[in-house]
Parts: sequence; C-alpha cells; structure tokens
Amino acid sequence: MITVLQRVKEAEVRVDGKSIARIGQGLLLLVGIEGKDTDTDAFQLAKKIANFRIFEDREGKMNLSVLDVGGEILSISNFTLAGNTKKGRRPSFATAMSPDRAEPLFERFNEYLRMEGIPVKSGIFGAKMEIQLINAGPVTFVLNSQR
Repeated sequence: MITVLQRVKEAEVRVDGKSIARIGQGLLLLVGIEGKDTDTDAFQLAKKIANFRIFEDREGKMNLSVLDVGGEILSISNFTLAGNTKKGRRPSFATAMSPDRAEPLFERFNEYLRMEGIPVKSGIFGAKMEIQLINAGPVTFVLNSQR
C-alpha cells in the first residue's frame, strides 16, 4: 500500500459538487493499493500512521501523533499511486489491485485506523472526487508498506 500523508489544518472531499466528508486538524491520506498488498499491510500501515509523530509539540518539534493531538483522518482511495511511470509517457496500472479486491482492503484499512481511536472519514471508492485542503507546514510524507 502506498499512502501520501499530509498534515492538514482542514480538508474536504466533494463528489458531483456535494461535500461528502470534511475534517479539521489531522491527516489527509491518499491511499493506493497494489495487487500484492494484504490485510497485514493494511493493519501495519494503519498502526504506523496512527502513531507517526509529525505534529509539533510546544517546542515546535515533530513529536506528536494524530492521536496525541486529537486529530481526524480523511482517507481517499487513489489507484493512480500504484501507477508505474518508468517507461514511456503514459503510466501503467498493471500493478494496481483490481477494484473488486481493493475496495474491501481499503475499507479494512480505514477500520484499522478507527480501531486505533481516530475518527476517520472517507470519500467514495472509485468516484471522481475533488479534494480541498490546507496543508499545515507543508508536511507531506509517502509511506509504502512494501518498502
């Protein structure tokens, strides 16, 4: 699983011009699922994200997790993260997991985050979405369960 994680002051996802989900301080996750990803990948990545210390403490150091600051997560499925851009000018999505297998794994990933005690909202799997955010920092990381 490949996740682009962004520390945000707020974030919102819209589908067909309608707000589907909105969060305040927390994390925006763009989640790409590859064919080789497993339930174990989802579980371990959720644990890492829940405890990933990227929020500032009183001294301005990144020592606090989303749990520590009482933040929320907006989790968005994004198959394009599984795109291979090594050859040519057009990405190949041969390594992306098929939607019928990816959707349940994405939902389990979100449930694992909730089990850590984090409020999680998400967009609509497979929908064309518009995402608006205020990145705090900017602070952005790419996490990969396979590397």
